[in-house]
Amino acid sequence: MNAPPARTARTERPAAGYGIRCARPGEAGAIAALLARAFAVDAVMGWMFPDAEDRARRTARFFELLQRQQRPRAGAVRVAATGGGQLLAAALWSGPGRWQPSAARELATMPRYAHVFGVRGLSRAASVQNTLHDAHPDTPHWYLPTLGTDPRFQGTGVGSALVKEQLAHCDRLGQPAYLESSMISNIPFYEALGFRVTGEIRLPEGGPPLWPMWRAAV
Repeated sequence: MNAPPARTARTERPAAGYGIRCARPGEAGAIAALLARAFAVDAVMGWMFPDAEDRARRTARFFELLQRQQRPRAGAVRVAATGGGQLLAAALWSGPGRWQPSAARELATMPRYAHVFGVRGLSRAASVQNTLHDAHPDTPHWYLPTLGTDPRFQGTGVGSALVKEQLAHCDRLGQPAYLESSMISNIPFYEALGFRVTGEIRLPEGGPPLWPMWRAAV
């Protein structure tokens, strides 16, 4: 799932130059808040968290939990940030063969998922996860489950710069990349980076569609 990269009326240019780096210890909360803002109008997030009044808080908790799952992998959480530490965009990456947490880790995080989604929402979250897992390609690849840019900086190029940094690494290794776009309006953004739509994923219970996208090894 990836947040809209389009320019908004409030777009700002970063106050200073920025760079791409791994997330630092202690930044998880700020990254989660950034991603919650980025995904505020995302169709899948709206479907998973239907209570609009509570959505921002739960979405931030969800992204903090995703980071917990990613962080055991070196370089899995990356950010575009200024030299002064202002976070502009964030991406979560999983290397080949590492996109799916172990059964033990998933079991250990179940209480945290219940805290994020509540008892009633937990089954919906599980169905989303199962649907995405079933559609996931078997060919080894780099997986981008989450990309988000702070709404103030959408359209400034920081999101594409963040993705390009990893794609350059993929090209050096001759390895493909994969993602699911949760917004049809995002597809041209990813096509410009070399991804191509490979189908459509329909979430159960009348949920919104996602578009799987694959970037072949160069």
